[in-house]
Amino acid sequence: MKTSETSIGTLKDKIQHINQRKTDVSSELKVLKEKIEKSPLNSDVQKLILELKLLKDIERHESESQSLRVAECLKLDCKINELEKILQNVDDEVGVEDVLDRYLSESNEKLNQAKGRLATKDRTVLQLKRQIDDIPTQGELIQYERRLSELYTLIQGKLRQTRRCYATYNALLEIKELMLKETSLLNSISSQFHNAISSPSGEAQLVGSMQGISQGSQQKLKKILLDLQAEQKVHGTLKEKYAAAMSEQRLCKSLLQAFQAECAKNEQLRDLASQPHT
Repeated sequence: MKTSETSIGTLKDKIQHINQRKTDVSSELKVLKEKIEKSPLNSDVQKLILELKLLKDIERHESESQSLRVAECLKLDCKINELEKILQNVDDEVGVEDVLDRYLSESNEKLNQAKGRLATKDRTVLQLKRQIDDIPTQGELIQYERRLSELYTLIQGKLRQTRRCYATYNALLEIKELMLKETSLLNSISSQFHNAISSPSGEAQLVGSMQGISQGSQQKLKKILLDLQAEQKVHGTLKEKYAAAMSEQRLCKSLLQAFQAECAKNEQLRDLASQPHT
């Protein structure tokens, strides 16, 4: 009897200690949740919140198991008292054996039921552990982010290189067309030059043709200057966007550092919660 009372008192002390630990962890998780809500949420934070919910479920199941164990201990203590009273009232050995057999049979049945409940809880805990294992850890998230950043940088470099190649090709193609036109024009002038200067009308026609060529060249030059101004405007716009992107990158870096610090705190809380209660 004294041993049972001592065990029950020890279990009650453990339950009080567990409840106090649970209250402390819950308050820390509440503060962490408020900090996360103030920062911009993304898919990683959503996964972290899901993981915290799973942790709370495990703690709730553990608390229920502790309560069930205490209740079972109290029931067993009552049964022991009843059995002692019955044994005191039974004189013959046959009656004692019958009482013991009956209680043994009831105890075996309760044991089998408890084993079934324990197996069900074990399956639930195993399923929750698998779900937690499916969630990437902090190190894996950082590695995924680094790899995505490297891939994005590589794609951007290839895109810039492709654009430069297309721009060079278009410029060379335009130069080729101009050179072909100039060559054709020079060949035409060379073949008709002697006939044109032999008469005043031919000479005037030649001068008019040269003036037309000059005007066409001036128009082409104006067009090129306009294209240059447009490219300069685009360059200025890209420069401003680059400055804004760098500022945003610095902000994201600071937010990432804060998020990593909060994740480290969460890992510490998980370690504390997973430690065996004493």
